[in-house]
Amino acid sequence: MTTVSRRGDYTFQYNQRQNRHGWLRLTPAYSVKLVEEIGQQIELDVGDRSVILDPFSGTATTGLVATQIGLTAHLLDINPFLVWFGNTKCTDYTPDELAELQCLIPVIVQTYKRFVGHSLWLPSIHQIERWWSESTLQILAAIHHVLVQHVGQPGTDHTGDLLWIAFCRVMMDTSAAAFNHVSMSFQQETTNHTTQTIDLFFSEIATHILHSARYQMPGYARVFPADSRLAPPDMGVRYTHVITSPPYPNRMSYIRELRPYMYWTGFLNQAVEAGSLDWDSIGGTWGVATSRLKDWRPELDDLPASLYELCAEIEESNQKNALLMSRYVHKYFHDMHQHFRSLRVALAPGARLKYVVGNSSFYGVQAPTEQLLARSLAQLGYTQIAHHVVRKRNSKKELFEYCLSATWNG
Repeated sequence: MTTVSRRGDYTFQYNQRQNRHGWLRLTPAYSVKLVEEIGQQIELDVGDRSVILDPFSGTATTGLVATQIGLTAHLLDINPFLVWFGNTKCTDYTPDELAELQCLIPVIVQTYKRFVGHSLWLPSIHQIERWWSESTLQILAAIHHVLVQHVGQPGTDHTGDLLWIAFCRVMMDTSAAAFNHVSMSFQQETTNHTTQTIDLFFSEIATHILHSARYQMPGYARVFPADSRLAPPDMGVRYTHVITSPPYPNRMSYIRELRPYMYWTGFLNQAVEAGSLDWDSIGGTWGVATSRLKDWRPELDDLPASLYELCAEIEESNQKNALLMSRYVHKYFHDMHQHFRSLRVALAPGARLKYVVGNSSFYGVQAPTEQLLARSLAQLGYTQIAHHVVRKRNSKKELFEYCLSATWNG
């Protein structure tokens, strides 16, 4: 029996050492190395006019890999912060733009101290005192205030957005949030950071980001706001390849980790917005997304028969939330089926698909994601469907990551 390893180099951890890929530590990212290897498997070639689609952009790993080797990629995401962040990562910056921004770093560092202790805007994050000490919050609020003055809100100036990425790094790394597992927890106490410490931290991070942004990329990648359950926006092309990793059916809410970034950058203003966004995302379970499951009714009735059997088995486990989890699983695979169905209109004949997916377990009942999605693809007319194990996940022993492949012949 072949032993499957955990392969930390196939996770977001690998990306932290990879220039633009490592600008922010975000769990939704999958490995640069894995994307590059998938590209080699399907023989991506700049000369064959390949156009790549990633309908679950996340941190834009697929797009950045594509543009770095000279290909064109269109990426989609329903989360506005990830659209902004992905486009910032995939943009080319001129030497003059970066030099001007480098000169602005010491100006920001010197200017913000005038505003420390003033009554400034703070994001409406629930129990914000769990995240930062009062003194650290005053410093962050002052830097935020000065950044708005000099480069505008995120999305106002594409070059200034690089300093907002640096702010996001400083903001998260000075928080009490702990990343010792896939979701977020908190240290018992917050730290009182000094202006001297944060000055050095912000300057070093901003300089590193500008340094890694200086390389010009031969390809093109752009992230567009879109719901992956619907047909992709018409860009006047048909995609030859799909390389992506959708959320897994494991009730891990990506919005939970993204919330602090989104509040500080203005992409979230109220808690109810986070729950609504998670409800619109495949696999989302944050806040109102969970409560809405009680009233959810499927639009499609052509799902694989084995899905209904799986949902019945979960429901019959007689656990406290068995019915809710059964509906969650039903909705996840319903939405992915809807995605595969809507995707077909955007694919070129012979298009090759690669989906990195993970299986799940609910009350001891195994949800074989790779098999259920393969059956959806088959029912919808895709061919050459196969899947293989990529790695063992760092959690329960029965959880694995798979690469699911298929072809669309039109």
